[in-house]
Amino acid sequence: MTEQRVAETAARNADRFVRWRRLLTEILQFLAVGGVAYVVDVGLSNLLVYGFFDFPALLHDGPLKAKIVSTVVSVGVAWLGNKFWTYGKRSTGSSTTGLIAFVIVNAIGMVIAIAPLGLTWYILGLRDPVSYNISTNIIGIGLAMVFRFWAYRTFVFRERPRAEPLDLERIPDTETRPG
Repeated sequence: MTEQRVAETAARNADRFVRWRRLLTEILQFLAVGGVAYVVDVGLSNLLVYGFFDFPALLHDGPLKAKIVSTVVSVGVAWLGNKFWTYGKRSTGSSTTGLIAFVIVNAIGMVIAIAPLGLTWYILGLRDPVSYNISTNIIGIGLAMVFRFWAYRTFVFRERPRAEPLDLERIPDTETRPG
């Protein structure tokens, strides 16, 4: 191998390493933010459906309503964590556009997360805490997490090329050209 080919190969490998490292960092940050949102979601949904010590179960007969409420609260946590930490260096365009895309993605994610709960609770008739938590907080949230990671990268916080500053000195002067 010539020195030039070795240098080119080394440069490609270094570039590949940087991309993989950036992706791994993004995945770990996404999982950390998701972990906090998950604790909020699971804790609040269980609190609403089953209560806790002296706190009454406010939505005992409405597990889907409880899950929707807990998901909305956890989405707020996820928005803040992902917007300012995981994808803080990426531009979403306007804040309104980014927030609307985030809400749409999370509405779809919520449907994905509660679908196994609806099946378990209403069709299979399994209403115990273990079935509830496995169906929605493990299966549902797991499926929704995969969807959200893909959708955040693809639609909400996608990498946009940075605009290069315009160098006015390199633009030819059209007034001085003969024409």
